[in-house]
Amino acid sequence: MQTDLFIDGQWRPGSDGRRFDVVDPSDSSVIAHFAIATEADCHAAVDAAAAAQEAWAATAPRERSELLRAAYDVLTDEVEHFAALMVRENGKSWGDAMGEAGYAKEFFRWFAEEAVRVPGDYRLSPAGDKRIVVDRQPIGVSLLITPWNFPAAMATRKLAPALAAGCTTILKPARETPLTAAYVVDVLRRVGVPRGVVNLVTPVPTGPLVKAMVDRPEVRKLSFTGSTEVGRELLHACADSVVSASMELGGNAPLIVLPGADLDATVEGALLAKMRNGGSACTAANRFYVHSSLHDEFVARMDAALGEVAVGPGLDRGNDLGALVSVHERDKVAELVDGAVAAGATVVRGGTSSAEGAFYDATLLTGVQHGSTINRTEIFGPVTAVVRFDDVDEAVRMANDTVYGLMAYVFGEERAAMAVARRLEAGMVAVNRGVVSDPAAPFGGVKQSGLGREGSSEGILEFLEQKYIAL
Repeated sequence: MQTDLFIDGQWRPGSDGRRFDVVDPSDSSVIAHFAIATEADCHAAVDAAAAAQEAWAATAPRERSELLRAAYDVLTDEVEHFAALMVRENGKSWGDAMGEAGYAKEFFRWFAEEAVRVPGDYRLSPAGDKRIVVDRQPIGVSLLITPWNFPAAMATRKLAPALAAGCTTILKPARETPLTAAYVVDVLRRVGVPRGVVNLVTPVPTGPLVKAMVDRPEVRKLSFTGSTEVGRELLHACADSVVSASMELGGNAPLIVLPGADLDATVEGALLAKMRNGGSACTAANRFYVHSSLHDEFVARMDAALGEVAVGPGLDRGNDLGALVSVHERDKVAELVDGAVAAGATVVRGGTSSAEGAFYDATLLTGVQHGSTINRTEIFGPVTAVVRFDDVDEAVRMANDTVYGLMAYVFGEERAAMAVARRLEAGMVAVNRGVVSDPAAPFGGVKQSGLGREGSSEGILEFLEQKYIAL
């Protein structure tokens, strides 16, 4: 495991020698001591990225493409090591970790292909007096900030398009999960990405030192995945220097079960939408709106399915649900469930933690009221909170009654489900399926769930600026 900062092509400790503990949330054991980045270290990372920017931007797209493809190949060969790191520092189950490892490496393969397909434009002006040439060029030094819930995929989903576009980077992973990010960075070093092109820092205190980097004139792009609250603060920081910002923020995804839905497919999809990554996903189904005609049977089937979920340490490959990232996160989930029960909800299953460590059992609540605290809050845990509805128009109104708009799910007869999907205020909608994420698809939200898109052909455009040349 790499436990140092990576600046200008070298692994090195922080300039003051301090370190923080990286903890395995399944048993609270300390598994590593990671270097703390000081303000001087953060500025050194910006300096290194700025010094490397011109040469990296001038590198042939094919060369950048082949480096990304080589990184994909290494991650494919080392996929179990990749997954094990995530299990140890994040707590997720082995199946979730392997799924993320497979998803994460695909961003390197996808953007290896996009690197050589950046579009431009060339046309005659309407007046006929010139040719209009539109070129796209790298935006420049990019600061990439990633969360703890998907420590691999969020790193590659930002690094891959930035590098493909010709931007140098500074990666700031979550303090809970630096080891996975450091491994990804080391893979890029091993395949030959030039010095200064990728840097990694873990600053403490985080907020002031991130702002110090954003304030540097060399930094021209911020890409952030995390909470809406922190995203707002970062947007304010970006405004001072007019830094381009891409934001993938919080969610509060509704899952609507329409009358006539196939309950076999619905329960299967609902389990994926809720339990993937233990519910710690911004795309996780958070608010279940189930039509009265199917409510009782849906609850019975979900209860039975959740009863089959094995809870325990992720390195035990027989477990389906690992630990949450910390005891603090577990306690937040428990507080939401306890509050829902106090407000009148009924615990059908779970509602407690049956294992030592940061575990919380798969939980099913009924009698939840629309607009209640648990209904308005991104749970980030394995809790299915069901609201009964009678009228489809009312279900759509409740689904849209939120400041968030990242993800939504609809289960029902295809034509009816598609009609509802078009009415939902979300950047992504899954119809009769529990997962939508794909490197080839544009990922992002509307309203206070974010700005811009990641993945797809749109993802690389976030790291490119247009230049118009009159010829």
